[in-house]
Amino acid sequence: MSSFLYSLNASTIRTTPLLDKIRITAEAGYQGIELWFNEVEEFLSQGGELQTISAAIQESGLAIPTMIMLRDWWSASPEEYPAVFDICLNRLKLAAALGAEYVIACPHRETPDYDLGAQRYRELLEAGIEVGAKPAVEFLGFVEAVTKIEDALQIVEKSGHPQATLVLDPFHVFRGGGSIETIAQLKPEQIAISHFNDAVNSIPREEQMDPDRVMPGEGHIDLTRYCRLLKQIGYQSWLSLELFREDLWQQNPLDVARRGLECMQAIAEDS
Repeated sequence: MSSFLYSLNASTIRTTPLLDKIRITAEAGYQGIELWFNEVEEFLSQGGELQTISAAIQESGLAIPTMIMLRDWWSASPEEYPAVFDICLNRLKLAAALGAEYVIACPHRETPDYDLGAQRYRELLEAGIEVGAKPAVEFLGFVEAVTKIEDALQIVEKSGHPQATLVLDPFHVFRGGGSIETIAQLKPEQIAISHFNDAVNSIPREEQMDPDRVMPGEGHIDLTRYCRLLKQIGYQSWLSLELFREDLWQQNPLDVARRGLECMQAIAEDS
């Protein structure tokens, strides 16, 4: 029996139409798909209906572990925050309507106030619990400050909420200069999802960005150790393939999805 659940982040086959993404993800053998709000909102703005997406999800048998993303909730000024909160709340409601369990909340991109971030995250989390989809704090290796697992964990712990969670990502751990060993400090219930990817060693760490991610096993990150640490703390939930490569977008999306799942399973199940 698998130690993890496997998901495809829609970014990996970004140029494929939304409903085709859902069909292909299921056909490739995944159990879940992460959807992006901008794609769903574009589908709706062009005359599509939410029920059409819901029906496609139900027919596919896929779960939606997360939707992506909530912006500016941490960095908004006091004057901007009410409007930003309303936008975030509407996205939480949209995620809940589609059956998503979590929504990824992007971090502050500059030097942050962690107390303020924790307060606002708790407000969003309580609102999300009420509507049916919970925000999870993300760290990003290429922003100014919130670049490591420890940084996102600060918000989770300072929020004081028992359902507070964060998002893991091996590329961002590497890019932010952190250590995957920090996973050992986490409780499994603190992890909403783990993205899964690798990074090349042919580009300096400080210069790598989203398009530099590669398929698991095609880079130098010790993903075997990463998975062992997840198993060690008792995490048995989602690994989600998240890549942003134009070369993959130009290929057959079903082939890309199938290869990605094989790469993930080869590492995760043997770790």
